[in-house]
Amino acid sequence: MPSKEVRKVAYLGPPSSYTHQAALEDFDLENFELEPRVAIQDIFFAVQSGAVSYGVVPFENSTNGSVVYTLDLFADRQQHYPDIYVCGEAYLDVHHCLLGYASSRSPPSDVLSGSATPTHLDPDPVRPRTKPLTDLSHIKRIYSHPQAFGQCEVFLSTYLKGVERQEVSSTSKAAEVVSQDASGTVASISGKVAAQVHGIDVLAKGIEDRDDNTTRFFWLQKGPLQTETSQLGLQHVQEDGQSWKTLVGFSINHESAGALADALMVFKTYGLNLTSINSRPSRIRPWHYIFFVEFEGQKEASGLGPVNKALAQLQDTTEGCRWYGSWKSRLKS
Repeated sequence: MPSKEVRKVAYLGPPSSYTHQAALEDFDLENFELEPRVAIQDIFFAVQSGAVSYGVVPFENSTNGSVVYTLDLFADRQQHYPDIYVCGEAYLDVHHCLLGYASSRSPPSDVLSGSATPTHLDPDPVRPRTKPLTDLSHIKRIYSHPQAFGQCEVFLSTYLKGVERQEVSSTSKAAEVVSQDASGTVASISGKVAAQVHGIDVLAKGIEDRDDNTTRFFWLQKGPLQTETSQLGLQHVQEDGQSWKTLVGFSINHESAGALADALMVFKTYGLNLTSINSRPSRIRPWHYIFFVEFEGQKEASGLGPVNKALAQLQDTTEGCRWYGSWKSRLKS
């Protein structure tokens, strides 16, 4: 009897990263083999080259906004990833911990108060949602992904103000770096699972600014999604009745007054509700941008429908438009 084909999925590693957790939620390990990658760019390359069937990448966070590394890869200024399409999405509640090696000192009560001195510029300073579990005075450097730093600003500015921050490729990579540092004076912002994987201590729990902190991930594949059969084996099957989303990117003539308004009017003309707009430098010339627009609706295989008509008109309205795919929304209302 022939062995069943196991498809490969690339995710932003190392193991225990939030992207890994999102992939574990959606890809059945009986049908898929999960492979870590060092950087988001490596995932795009693996999907484009056909080395894997799917890629899972972080796209945006509810607290800190879009992941610019992912947007820049979608911009594809060197045309390295012409066949990359979004075929699905996932949402993951993200709760950060401060990880490292605990000090033997007891935490001073004044340091743990979480209070901040009111000033005339900030008469009601925000207080962190949590307190450290141990003394943090020995921490001289913190490692994490830029997104994680942005999601934990209140805690960091209260308990670790002035401590050096070092950006790395993922929160799990940060925990790995800390586990290998013999000085014991470094910490990471990572998930609780990373503490277990790398054998380090939890110095503080739930340090994110908001308890509803959520990250959205995109599933990538080579070529557009044609049928639901391409998603067989996923642990969370997308149900009928779910709304669809579509992502497009385009640039405009910035010297033409109202050019962006004209492009956006296309969506209104065809009754398409926009859900997000982002921009990144095109690098064609200074102060020229690529706009990414996400909206409700799907491109029809028949060539008909409002999304198809809008995409056709955008080709005439903009300097160039690219469709990145349509997929079923999993945002819970």
